[in-house]
Amino acid sequence: MDILLWCLIIASFIIAFVGLIYPIIPAVLFIYVGFILYGVFFDFGSMTISFWIVEVLLTMLLFVADYASNLFGVKKYGGSKAAIWGSTIGLLVGPFVIPFAGIILGPFIGAILAELVIHRKAFKESVQVGVGSLLGFLGGAVMKGLLQTIMVVVFLVYVL
Repeated sequence: MDILLWCLIIASFIIAFVGLIYPIIPAVLFIYVGFILYGVFFDFGSMTISFWIVEVLLTMLLFVADYASNLFGVKKYGGSKAAIWGSTIGLLVGPFVIPFAGIILGPFIGAILAELVIHRKAFKESVQVGVGSLLGFLGGAVMKGLLQTIMVVVFLVYVL
């Protein structure tokens, strides 16, 4: 039975990492699901107050890193708030409109369209903003992946 329960915990962590690629999946929520599954089926006692403080701080850092990387990518290439919104909308809609490639093309196209339509920038300049958006998304995914890995490692250090 323990093996099945650990499989559920590990599956929740894997789903969290899939959320890096498909942002429609609430990645951090699934990490916490793994924590709660462990607590319910094994022991909450090993997850001390220091554990929860560290995990909450890492979660806050994860959200800041996600927002900052997108903002930095768009702003560095001359994008506006409209490009940030366009990128975010493209990130959410892209995978549904263009399966597989939509996760990459969505934020790129969303930022370009926002700059073209809202700020009436030249196409070349809008494409640069789209590239910045894409780089910001990819950089954010790497940072979130690193932080999620740290969260899981901290969990394992506390419970094993």
